[in-house]
Amino acid sequence: MLLHWVYYLLLLSVQLAGLFIVILGLPGLWVMVLATALYAWGTHGAHVGGKGLVFLVVVAAAAEVVEFIAGAGGAKKAGASKAGVWGAIVGALLGGFFLTFIPIPIVSTIIGVCLGAFLGAIAGELLAGREVVHSVNVGVGAAKGRFLGMMAKLSFGVLILVSTLWLALPTGAKATAKPLPGAGATSNGVAVVVP
Repeated sequence: MLLHWVYYLLLLSVQLAGLFIVILGLPGLWVMVLATALYAWGTHGAHVGGKGLVFLVVVAAAAEVVEFIAGAGGAKKAGASKAGVWGAIVGALLGGFFLTFIPIPIVSTIIGVCLGAFLGAIAGELLAGREVVHSVNVGVGAAKGRFLGMMAKLSFGVLILVSTLWLALPTGAKATAKPLPGAGATSNGVAVVVP
């Protein structure tokens, strides 16, 4: 059982890192889901089962859809071309990465992602031959959409974090399909974890 608590603390660390990765515009939710799947595998499903993992995959997929709609919607609503949309995506990634190093954790990354989306959308629109005023409007739309998408995705990430930490909580001796180290078997062949 002690090993399960060690795995649980590692899972907590990866979950928090996953939330930070989401802020950078990278697939942090999928890191969180994968970490939970590895935890389930490492504990032989003693705490997190298949239904819990399916729930987390559905939440992560829903978050991706919502973020994409919000992020692209902001730029598209302002009349962005494909170049403007791609500029916003690339700019958000670069802005999130480079401004992360400013010594205001998380806030600087959020500002960097939004600023990068703004500047990237403007650059994309200007390269597509659009006017400056239109390009700036698209940049503002891209930044707003990116911010709303990021906040929505973070909300989904918090849901994954809370759900995972609740589902994975290693309390009590639960029956498992396979014996774990330090486990004994009962007369009916079901392995029971010995704390």
